[in-house]
Amino acid sequence: QVQLVESGGGLVQAGGSLRLSCAASGIIFSINNMAWYRQAPGKQRELVARITSAGSTNYADSVKGRFTISRDNAKNTVYLEMNNLKPEDTAVYYCNAFRRESYWGKGTLVTVSS
Repeated sequence: QVQLVESGGGLVQAGGSLRLSCAASGIIFSINNMAWYRQAPGKQRELVARITSAGSTNYADSVKGRFTISRDNAKNTVYLEMNNLKPEDTAVYYCNAFRRESYWGKGTLVTVSS
C-alpha cells in the first residue's frame, strides 16, 4: 500500500520559513518523480515544485527563488524548503509521487500571517 505522509506545516509570520517533509512508503522511491502541490481556499490545486528521479527541478513562477525542493532517496523523503513566506502562500500542501501512476498524500496546512 502506497503512503505519502506530509509533515512540517504550521503557522508562520510573513517573511518566515518552514520546511515540509514527505515520507513515502510502498513505492520504489528512487525511480519516482516527486512534486509538491498546494491548494488555497476556493482555488484549484496548483503545482509548486517538481523533482525528477534524476534530480532535475522546476518551480512555479510564484515561488522561484524562495522555495527549494530536494529529495533523500536513502530516507524515501522529499522536502520543500520555503523561505520568505508570504500570506498568499497560505494553502494545504500536498505531496505527489508519479511515474506510471500518481499517488497523493493527505496534505499539511501552511498558514502565513501578515
